[in-house]
Amino acid sequence: MKRALITGITGQDGLYLGELLISKGYEVYGLVRGQNNPKLDVVRRVLPEAKLIFGDLTDPSSLTRTLNEARPDEVYNLGAISFVAYSWENAGITSDVTGKGAFNLLEATRLYAGDNPASVRFYQASSSEMFGKVQEVPQRESTLLWPRSPYGVAKVFAHYMTINYRESYGMHASSGVLFNHESPRRGPEFVTRKITRAVARISLGLQETVALGNLDASRDWGFAGDYVEAMWLMLQQDVADDYVIATGETHTIRELLDVAFAHVGITDWQKYVTQDERFMRPAEVDLLIGDPEKARSALGWTPRVDFKQLVEMMVDADLDEQRSLAR
Repeated sequence: MKRALITGITGQDGLYLGELLISKGYEVYGLVRGQNNPKLDVVRRVLPEAKLIFGDLTDPSSLTRTLNEARPDEVYNLGAISFVAYSWENAGITSDVTGKGAFNLLEATRLYAGDNPASVRFYQASSSEMFGKVQEVPQRESTLLWPRSPYGVAKVFAHYMTINYRESYGMHASSGVLFNHESPRRGPEFVTRKITRAVARISLGLQETVALGNLDASRDWGFAGDYVEAMWLMLQQDVADDYVIATGETHTIRELLDVAFAHVGITDWQKYVTQDERFMRPAEVDLLIGDPEKARSALGWTPRVDFKQLVEMMVDADLDEQRSLAR
């Protein structure tokens, strides 16, 4: 039985990845920050088989203890402060967790693996936010990185540190440059879930409007459940490498609103949506669209859920949640 350690197991990716690995017969360990973590009950409900270890990416000693307890064959570093807007207000802690935290885990894994550094396979969750002020459309593995947020900068550090550990120490360390991926498990602070929850509440008469930022921002959105399969596939390859994981399609916030409101029978959403300067980014990333050809050819990976299916899935889940809360 293979053993896997997942940091960030409380997030949407961690939950979907945990389910995937357990379905494949893995023994799954999850690193959880803080014993009073508000998402602890969710993890225990969704992944009752997973063994949880309390630790912190900013504490190297806790990572050493975690690796000795989990004894993993594969390490998936999904842990990060991942809400981009938060990173401008808290750049220091974002850098410590998202950037240096990845370094701490790489170093702890290298030391744990000892004389055979490739014996433990390592996955780093890189991000399309690293492309920022895009220098090429679509973005691929060779595209110059130009991050436009403290979060993006921290992810660039973690990305290149992963490459450095692969090249310097011979670690089997891969990075997945994942473009925006969403699900009903996405936190309500993210714009996709903010919209689908608001649409559900508006259709049920529980909310009147939703305030958003830039409606013309374009993103390449996919389903998180599809994307975690790509993470696993990377660590099954003989040679570690970096891969862009994306749909290859881009959609604006306006298009997302079109699909979400249409799904509840509202064709004109203008009166339900306001724009608020508070939700505008200090430095906007206007157009993100990935080229997933390398993942397609090398990993055999393709997304199964399209944009419309994803948005409707999220609206349906929020409708169910809001109806249950109203009972």
